[in-house]
Amino acid sequence: MVFSPDGKRLASASEDKTVKVWDISTGLETLALKGHSDKVTSVVYSPDGQRLASASWDGTVKLWDAMSGKEMFTLEGHPAGVMSVAFNPDGKRLASASPDQTVQVWDATSGRMTLTLKGHTGHVYSVVFSPDGKRLASASEDKTVKVWDATSGQEMLTLHGHTKQVGSVIFSPDGKRLVSASYDKTVKVWDAVSGQEILSLKGRAPVWSVAFSTDGQRLASASADETVMVWSAQPRQPASAPDAKTR
Repeated sequence: MVFSPDGKRLASASEDKTVKVWDISTGLETLALKGHSDKVTSVVYSPDGQRLASASWDGTVKLWDAMSGKEMFTLEGHPAGVMSVAFNPDGKRLASASPDQTVQVWDATSGRMTLTLKGHTGHVYSVVFSPDGKRLASASEDKTVKVWDATSGQEMLTLHGHTKQVGSVIFSPDGKRLVSASYDKTVKVWDAVSGQEILSLKGRAPVWSVAFSTDGQRLASASADETVMVWSAQPRQPASAPDAKTR
C-alpha cells in the first residue's frame, strides 16, 4: 500500500490482479485498475501524485493516470515477474526489480527502457532511488545490497554482511545512510557512500520490510512473527569519560 503525496488517497496492490485507490476521508473505493494478468506485487505514486506505477508477477510494470485510472503504458522487459517498482524524485524515471536478477530503469514519460543493471546472483526483491535521484539501491536473494549510479548503471558498492536473503532496502531521508532488512532476523544500517556497516539491529524473526521516519531518527521493521518494531537509527554513543583532573 502507498499513500498519495497529498495524503488524501491510498493505493493498494492485490493478488486479485488489481490496484485499488481509496478515499482516505470516506474509506470508499474510488478506482479499480484492471489490466495485469497475475498478482500485483508493488504500487507507487509519482512524486506529483498524478500517476501510479504497478509491478506484477505477470512480468510487466504498468503506468496509470492516478485520477482517471486510465492505463498509460505497459513496460515489458523482464522475462520473470516484477517484485518492486520505484519512481525517481522528479518522476521522470522508474526502476523495477525482478527475480530475473536484474534491475531495469525506464523513461516514465515514453515507456522506453534505458538501463539494465546486472550483478546480482539471485532474485532482486527491492529497489529504491536515493533522495537526490543520483543512485539506486537494490536488495537481493544473494544476501547483498548493491548501490548503482542511476545515470550510467555502473555498480558503485556491494554491501556484504547479511547471512540470508535481503528483502527490503531504503535510503535515509538525507541519502547518507541505507537500511536493509533480511531473513537473517537483522536490520542493518550502512553508510551509503563508503558502504561501511554502521549498526546491526537483531530482531526475533525474519524481517520483511523496513521504513525510515521522515526525520531519519527512527526505523520501523515488519517481521514474520507478525510484529512491527521501532528502533533508533543512531549508533549508540559510548558514555562520556569524566573530565580529567589536573594538578
